[in-house]
Amino acid sequence: RWQKVLYERQPFPDNYVDQRFLEELRKNVHARRYRYRAVVFQSGAVVQQLCSVCVFVVTWWYMDAGMLSPQGLFGAALVSSLLGYILFDAVDGGAGRRESGRTRWADLKSTLVFAAFTYGFSPVLKTLTESISTDTIYAMSALMLLGHLIFFDYGANAAIVSSTLSLNMAIFASVCLASRLPRSLHAFVMVTFAMQIFALWPMLQKKLKAQTPRCYVVVTVLFALAALVGLATISSVGAVLFTLLLLAISCLCPYCLIRLQLLKDNIHGPWDEAEIKEDLSRFLM
Repeated sequence: RWQKVLYERQPFPDNYVDQRFLEELRKNVHARRYRYRAVVFQSGAVVQQLCSVCVFVVTWWYMDAGMLSPQGLFGAALVSSLLGYILFDAVDGGAGRRESGRTRWADLKSTLVFAAFTYGFSPVLKTLTESISTDTIYAMSALMLLGHLIFFDYGANAAIVSSTLSLNMAIFASVCLASRLPRSLHAFVMVTFAMQIFALWPMLQKKLKAQTPRCYVVVTVLFALAALVGLATISSVGAVLFTLLLLAISCLCPYCLIRLQLLKDNIHGPWDEAEIKEDLSRFLM
């Protein structure tokens, strides 16, 4: 009788297998089953980040057109930041702050230092790209914002994810766009607003998503509506296309993923490579 061993001579060719070979066949052993509602919920992170970029660009357009004053934007951003700061601690009762050991005084000092340095260097930011054409600035900003969306941490464990690179690209885009605003105060407010929407806002999103999923869904819907309304005041065609993009990401793509999952057919069996379960670190010493 044929045995699956190599240390004994057998009257069979080396590539011989008997009818029992396929009895150990297993399909989709480690395949993860997704549910439509769960996938739609997880897609909220992508929707929120797209809306963040949309809100940032719309805000910059209003400031560049003179329809929004820097004082008004700074006041609105300050009030929303204070509300978000209070909500960030209220969601988990301050447990995250106690674990990190960071005090409110330390947060206040960091905020004041950042605001002071940004305001002091705002004249430099304003004149930083004077020798570069406006078309090049717009192209660089669009490329950086696209890179921000690509490398952003949406919760996936992938090599392409880099929160630091994503944030740096967003801030670089904000500096480029801020340099085309009329005054240094506009540049200061624009960079400050970019830090709030690209650095602080995602932190609150993750906290809401982990602690209060229903509140997270409500905030996502309201934020998307605000981005669409702001974009509609600039371009109705752009608002329609952006709406279709959000619907495709949050509804169509999850549906396609669920449907394509039915076609998954990963096979496992005795032909797989052997996996060593024993800890062999003692042999390396």
